[in-house]
Amino acid sequence: MTAETKRLPTADVHALIRSALERSNVSTGNAGSVANALLAAELTGQSGHGLRRVASYSAQAARGKVDGHAHPHLEPKKPGAALVDAANGFAYPALDLALDWLPQAARSQGIAIAGITRSHHCGVAGVIVEAMAEQGLIGLLFANTPAAMAPWGASKAILGTNPIAFAVPVPGSDPITIDISLSKVARGKVMAARQQKQPIPEGWALDSKGQPTTDPEAAINGTMAPMGDAKGTVLALMVELLSAGLTGAHYSFEQSSFLNADGPPPGSGQTLIAIDPAAFGAHALPRFAVMADMIAQMDGARVPGHRRQTLKREYQSSGIVVDVNLIADIEAIGR
Repeated sequence: MTAETKRLPTADVHALIRSALERSNVSTGNAGSVANALLAAELTGQSGHGLRRVASYSAQAARGKVDGHAHPHLEPKKPGAALVDAANGFAYPALDLALDWLPQAARSQGIAIAGITRSHHCGVAGVIVEAMAEQGLIGLLFANTPAAMAPWGASKAILGTNPIAFAVPVPGSDPITIDISLSKVARGKVMAARQQKQPIPEGWALDSKGQPTTDPEAAINGTMAPMGDAKGTVLALMVELLSAGLTGAHYSFEQSSFLNADGPPPGSGQTLIAIDPAAFGAHALPRFAVMADMIAQMDGARVPGHRRQTLKREYQSSGIVVDVNLIADIEAIGR
């Protein structure tokens, strides 16, 4: 560890985030929900979705782009379907409502779906589906984000990087968790590189003229390279339709940025699906364990999601390594 970093206990990280938000016109309850999510991101090693989001979140709340006092509302539409209005507040309180409602509905119906509209950045998608897996459910999440990718063959960004996440419980072990952005890398990594004044690897992004760039500022103002070329863009379209077309949220090209306080609320959407593994019988959980064990026993292979769980336990025990300059920046917010 260098002199520029220090380890903070998780409670201190949570308090650091919560206090900055409260000073930025965010209610205590909403600030706590956001702090839970950003801390969870840090615990999985996803710092671009953790403490480095505090400044932009706080600025957006202070300017009113995000309603820090919003009260999300869940309305059941069908026995297995509910719509959550995030009310142009942070996504996390709305996600909390959805995650409270989904387990009982999924166990009753076999499968349940919750759509979220008028929402915002939902952070690390894998954390959300793991919360369902930890309750014994299969979880899926589809979320759209402000436009950052062009359809294959075009140059104008109208699709988001649009994460997809999936998790299943595994008896006696951590969940299998798949969490992918449909760009080659998550845009949060580019944002983190820009904050740290570091170049990005070639192949991550294109500048505004469609040329490869290693400049994170040019990448933010350009487009992200899709994962799998054309396949990534059609999957991003699928997510647009599921998370925004289905819920009534804004499509990516209708959204303002998650990264600054300019413009109106982004109005993004998320769709969560919970499935009861027992819906088709008692065989599912043991079968999930067979696959997890098969991967774990292979040289060089790793069960998706297990590394993040290892990191989480390590950080919970020893604290999170944080840049001291970042701590000072967050402590100065709203003062």
